[in-house]
Amino acid sequence: MKSSMFPRVAGWALLLVSALVALCFAVVLNFDWNRARPWINQRVSEATGRPFAIRGDLVLQWDSPEAETGWRRWVPWPRLSAQDITLGNADWGKTGPHMAEIRQLTFSLNPLPLLNRTIRIPTLELAGPVLSLERTADGKNNWTLASGNAEPSSWKLDLQRLVLSQGTVKLADATAKLNLKVDIDSLPKESAEGYGIGWKLGGTFRQTPVQGSGRAGAVLSLQQDTKPYPLQAGVQIGATRIDIAGTLTKPDALAALDLRLKLSGASMAHLYPITGITLPNTPPFSTEGHLVGKLDKAGGRWLYENFKGRVGASDIAGTLEYISQQPRPLLRGQVQSNQLRLEDLAPLIGADSNTSKAKRGAAAVQPAGKVLPVEKFDTASWGSIDADVKFAGRKIFHAKDLPIDSLVADLHLKDGVLSLTPLSFGVAGGTLAATVKLDGRQDPIRANLQLSARRLKIKELFPTLDTLQASLGQIGGDAALSASGNSVAALLGTSNGEVKALVSKGTVSKFLLEAMGLNIGSVVATQLFGDRQVQLNCLASDFKVTQGVMQVRSFVLDTDESVVNVSGLVDLSKEQLALEIQPRNKALRVLSLRSPLYVKGTFKNPDVGVDKGAVALKLGSAIALGAMAPAAALLPLLNMGSQEFAECAPLEAAARQKPQAGRPKAR
Repeated sequence: MKSSMFPRVAGWALLLVSALVALCFAVVLNFDWNRARPWINQRVSEATGRPFAIRGDLVLQWDSPEAETGWRRWVPWPRLSAQDITLGNADWGKTGPHMAEIRQLTFSLNPLPLLNRTIRIPTLELAGPVLSLERTADGKNNWTLASGNAEPSSWKLDLQRLVLSQGTVKLADATAKLNLKVDIDSLPKESAEGYGIGWKLGGTFRQTPVQGSGRAGAVLSLQQDTKPYPLQAGVQIGATRIDIAGTLTKPDALAALDLRLKLSGASMAHLYPITGITLPNTPPFSTEGHLVGKLDKAGGRWLYENFKGRVGASDIAGTLEYISQQPRPLLRGQVQSNQLRLEDLAPLIGADSNTSKAKRGAAAVQPAGKVLPVEKFDTASWGSIDADVKFAGRKIFHAKDLPIDSLVADLHLKDGVLSLTPLSFGVAGGTLAATVKLDGRQDPIRANLQLSARRLKIKELFPTLDTLQASLGQIGGDAALSASGNSVAALLGTSNGEVKALVSKGTVSKFLLEAMGLNIGSVVATQLFGDRQVQLNCLASDFKVTQGVMQVRSFVLDTDESVVNVSGLVDLSKEQLALEIQPRNKALRVLSLRSPLYVKGTFKNPDVGVDKGAVALKLGSAIALGAMAPAAALLPLLNMGSQEFAECAPLEAAARQKPQAGRPKAR
């Protein structure tokens, strides 16, 4: 009897349990969850430290998880839908009483991970969200929610997919000087690329108007590594335009970004507030290339590869890599230009015209009477990044009187110190190589320059002077300078050091030498019967530079027929010239005024002429003698020649000595 009773009891027990489970489900399914809203509102308010309210219906449904396998498919997932939700703003907020408003929120919940203290939400749907985000100048923001519990939560949120429709995001950021509004709306039909929502942007960035639009995927897969999220955007910030099109994988971690990126604007320097990357002042530019990158534990690595574009009228191309690292990020790569217009390099040192400065947003600071650029270097951003970039200008287009052919520069920026090592120009068939170091950690900037000129051909160095086109000979020279200042003009105006140059052997125009010596008869004969070349024994110059004043220590040109000495100074600070040229003939000259020449005035308006007093005295003597005896009138105009020879060997030896840079004077 006992054996027959056990199956009956077990059956009744199973029936009772089934009935209780069915009753629980019936209660859950038929329970009015709106009654739970006060309890939920209070718990969320306590957890966030902000007023929270579900003001509309709260509905619970159950879904069958089709994606699960095995016995997990039999565990139903709750699907909760809430309408008219608000989350209060911070008490200091200025954008209104609510930080967030949501017309409808719907999400499903996988209950099994709750056993491991994980809240896994496969899909979160937001309809009509309005977010008002604020950050003050001291960095305080309204999206960091305060909790009454000081202990960190042991629960983990795992949000896998986000679906947005018809929303608005407002951002007022005093730290970044941003004031933006983004309107989001669903597209009528999902495109073949996967675009499901569109957005429009408006506002200001650093008081500059901002506008833009774009498209994105309707479903944002936050966790999947394999399914890319499509992105397309075009944003205009003042004169700067940014266009992107491509995909993003695992958006919560920016695991893989693959975009076609176009950039254009008035100057590359304007990209710094947007990208955080220090770039030089340039004329208007445009580039297009492939941007790939991802974030990692160290920060991230981004590659702008095979880009092409224009800067001013010059073409550019190359690849740049940005590496996020400590203590500063690194920008490295190479850029080249096949056809470089020299005028497009001028903004790098502020040497462009005031009209050009206005186009790139810089103040018109260059005085009308000044040649050396006075625009100050912007060193504020030098310490924010390190750089190692190689640049090559393969063919340079320039004015006819500038014999520059090519340019190679290795730019290094490390801890606020900018170095160009080397900076090399192809000039007049030779090379002009320099190393430049600018220490932006100090105010004013401390600078050092080492310059070396080799094998510069005389006839190519002065292409517009017909009298030198048949000349032979090569110029070499060296300079070593140190200075302090925040512009090219200030640096040269405080420079200290030495400048030396040497021409050894060659030929030079006889007409030019005779004109320099004011040998009128020889000039007339040369014009009538043609010019010829005179053997050049040496040309050596040596300048001492002290606080921007270049004092001539020696400057001698020696040929078989004459010796020319130059004395005086060049004031780089005041941009003034004060040079005297004293030619002396080695043979008889007829009708020679034989007067010193001077070079005076400013760099902008130089004045080249003769010593009018000496010429007047010589002509006066000729007239007086002519009154007594006509033949004697020629005597003051005869130059018998000095037979003086310059000692080229010591001059050449002095010119070959390595120049020394002086110490910049503290300002």
